[in-house]
Amino acid sequence: MICRLVGAAAVAVAVLLPVTTQAQGVPGGVERGARDGERAAGPVGAVVGGVVGGVVGGVAGVLGVDQRPRFHSYVVEQRRPSYQYREDVRVGAVLPEEGVTYYEVPPEYGAREYRYTVVNGRTVLVEPRTHRIVEIVE
Repeated sequence: MICRLVGAAAVAVAVLLPVTTQAQGVPGGVERGARDGERAAGPVGAVVGGVVGGVVGGVAGVLGVDQRPRFHSYVVEQRRPSYQYREDVRVGAVLPEEGVTYYEVPPEYGAREYRYTVVNGRTVLVEPRTHRIVEIVE
């Protein structure tokens, strides 16, 4: 029984790794990996796929690797004003509620739960409730 589960998990990982590299961020990676893993290897595949998808999605960031250049170009074309921030612009920094304009991320980029803004000339994705920077898009 254990050998069967390990075998199913190995197959799921082999099948899922290329698929989950297209995932967008940890939540998207987990969701897509679990769904594809279940299709490939049943319940064990769903568990393994969710883990693999989350790891790969985390490496890719909120936006998928292929989405970053397109999204950055989109923001440049929008000509959004840059907010001048005195602190380091880094993931985890919390931006002020006042004075910063936060914009919706268009649906085609798959990050609807986040907002974006431009800070010190850099495009950042922000968690809307906390205004915490979750990704710097360059």
